[in-house]
Amino acid sequence: MTLRYLYTLAMFLVTPLLVLRLLARGVRSRPYHRRWPERFGFFDPPGFSGSLWVHAVSVGEVNAAEPLIKALRRDYPNAPLVVTTVTPTGTARVQQLFGDSVFHVYLPYDLPYAVGRFLKKVRPRLALIVETEIWPNLYHACRKRGIPLMIVNARLSERSLRGYKPLRGLLRSALRCVRLIAAQSRTDAARYRLLGADPEQVLVTGNMKFDMPIPGGAVAEGATMRGHWGPRRPVWMAASTHEGEELSVLEAHLQVLKRLPDALLLLAPRHPERFRAVEHAVRSLGFTAATRSLEGVPSPSHQVFVIDAMGQLMPFFAASDLAFVGGSLVPIGGHNVLEPAALSVPVLVGPQTFNFEEITRSLIEEGGAERVADAERLGPSVLQLLLDAAKRARMGQAAQRVFERERGAVQRVMRLIDTLLQE
Repeated sequence: MTLRYLYTLAMFLVTPLLVLRLLARGVRSRPYHRRWPERFGFFDPPGFSGSLWVHAVSVGEVNAAEPLIKALRRDYPNAPLVVTTVTPTGTARVQQLFGDSVFHVYLPYDLPYAVGRFLKKVRPRLALIVETEIWPNLYHACRKRGIPLMIVNARLSERSLRGYKPLRGLLRSALRCVRLIAAQSRTDAARYRLLGADPEQVLVTGNMKFDMPIPGGAVAEGATMRGHWGPRRPVWMAASTHEGEELSVLEAHLQVLKRLPDALLLLAPRHPERFRAVEHAVRSLGFTAATRSLEGVPSPSHQVFVIDAMGQLMPFFAASDLAFVGGSLVPIGGHNVLEPAALSVPVLVGPQTFNFEEITRSLIEEGGAERVADAERLGPSVLQLLLDAAKRARMGQAAQRVFERERGAVQRVMRLIDTLLQE
């Protein structure tokens, strides 16, 4: 209890800094500026009770939760659905996927009065936290109000486990408020137990991202785009790139162009606020470029196409010969390798994939993905694959087999949810 009081005091002391951060983010995103009171629990009550609440911090977690949210809508059509996020990009993805069919609000900061206001207004009968978010005051408030709390698609990297070590007593107390932890893998389950979770409450259900729906028209749209820019043209994609990676990707593309002068790079930065900066960098390096927002699709004359749009990657993956998944050349920990794998597209990753270590390892071991040791190896690896159609076909088939083999996590999680709701 003393640890949580100290934690709460620290949260109150940093509140002025949180407000400054909100104001700074509001400069970049005016809709976020208008909604920052939600971070303190101030919003119009939706006027319902008995809701099913899903928290997904940002885009990756929202994508992971998509099949689960759809299953909840199917199996509990009369229960209001509440979805919370933390980032503007996560919010945009919720609106894109679900529109007004769910009630969206930003998750409040972990301050007791903000958390209390939030729970009083959405009145959930079940709380589902996606992946790794552990908020002591929120968790204790749910237990105090008798709201069953479940962490779904739970993952915990070795790096996060080390970072949590000084707070282990506080987090152990929070995790004991959780009814069930549905872990992605045995490794994740073991780490949650090391962090202090009750071993009997930790189960392995698999990764829900394997259950993500593939947009029905993605393959057809990808084929149409290839017809527009040239069906025999070599095309590779760099997806979810971060600051410090785009330059490496563009240098790799220069190496590719020396051997394959008609090659096309599809470049998709991770964060919308960086779209314009990345486009400027592409043009300043002398590439002929186009963007999704202006040209729609690249023409045969374009060397680089910047995908400056959210939630539209699947058709471009389908149109690519191979995909490099970003966040892996810099210490971000990598991003979702399953989207290209689901479409039988070979995958390249950098050395930093600790956020998706088991999925990435599985793809590499099965031959569906390859790891490049550093940025200097990216260009030669891309070129080698673009020149070897037979290897690309083998890798694509292997990636798709891994994707299909691992499906079913949502069904397992739904059985656990059904049990909790029946109790």
